[in-house]
Amino acid sequence: MSHFKHHVFFCCNQREPGANCCNNHGAQDLREYAKKKVKALGLSGEGKTRINQAGCLDRCDEGPVLVVYPEAVWYTYIDREDIDEIVTEHLQHGRVVERLKI
Repeated sequence: MSHFKHHVFFCCNQREPGANCCNNHGAQDLREYAKKKVKALGLSGEGKTRINQAGCLDRCDEGPVLVVYPEAVWYTYIDREDIDEIVTEHLQHGRVVERLKI
C-alpha cells in the first residue's frame, strides 16, 4: 500500500518576466488553500492525501496546473471554487472533475 492514497502536486514555478508560469496565476496561494481545506476535512496524513509544491511541471501554457497521483490526472483551475470541486469530487469521492481535466 502507498503511504498516501492521493499525492497532489501543484506547479508553483516562477519563470522569467513575460513567460507563462503557474505562479503568475496564484498557484502558491491556491496550493496553501488546498492544503488547509484537505486538513480541515480530515483528508490529510498517512493513508490519505498529501498536498505538495512542485517546480515546473512543463505544462505552463495550460496553467495553472496540478496533478493527482496515483491516477495521474492533470487539472487546471482558476479559483478556490475549482480547488473545492477537485478536493470534494476527486480526493473525497474518487470522481474525476472532467471540466477541469487537461
